[in-house]
Amino acid sequence: APFTAAMVQMRSGMNAANNISEASRLIREAKAQGADYVLTPEMTNILVNKRADLMERIAPPESDAALAAFRALARELSIHLHIGSLAVRTSPDRAANRSFLIAPDGGILATYDKIHMFDVDLAGGESYRESNSYQPGEAATLIDLPFARLGMTICYDLRFPALFRALAEAGATCLAVPAAFTKQTGQAHWH
Repeated sequence: APFTAAMVQMRSGMNAANNISEASRLIREAKAQGADYVLTPEMTNILVNKRADLMERIAPPESDAALAAFRALARELSIHLHIGSLAVRTSPDRAANRSFLIAPDGGILATYDKIHMFDVDLAGGESYRESNSYQPGEAATLIDLPFARLGMTICYDLRFPALFRALAEAGATCLAVPAAFTKQTGQAHWH
């Protein structure tokens, strides 16, 4: 069935309240333009590189303010809201880079934890070690929506075609790849 998809583009920072507010504004704008399905970027709630800062600012999913706000917003707008990912606490010293697909009634239809961790050293001394803070996921996620069979992935997963082949072979008709690129990585990978 035909549907209208919208992709929210924003730049998450260290202040979760600001990120939630900006994402919510853009999600409302997408709904006003007729979107049935809205996808936000990876790390919609917060983007923090330093492990100590991250662990200090995140919560388990059941008490995460961003997830609660987005569930209420999906219900209010009656849309399928795909939160590209949130940083959520899974143990005292570990987090998950977790995608949430929220139903029009605010319920959580599916989640996906990013499988492939982004560990890289860039020119100029910049480096990222996602595996220092995040526990990688272990399973692919495929969900049937009224308008598509959606395969859920996150950012660096794009570099691993076996995941996409498995989703396609399982019948995915759409693939979501929400991402948060740095300036350096964005310039290297996107035109």
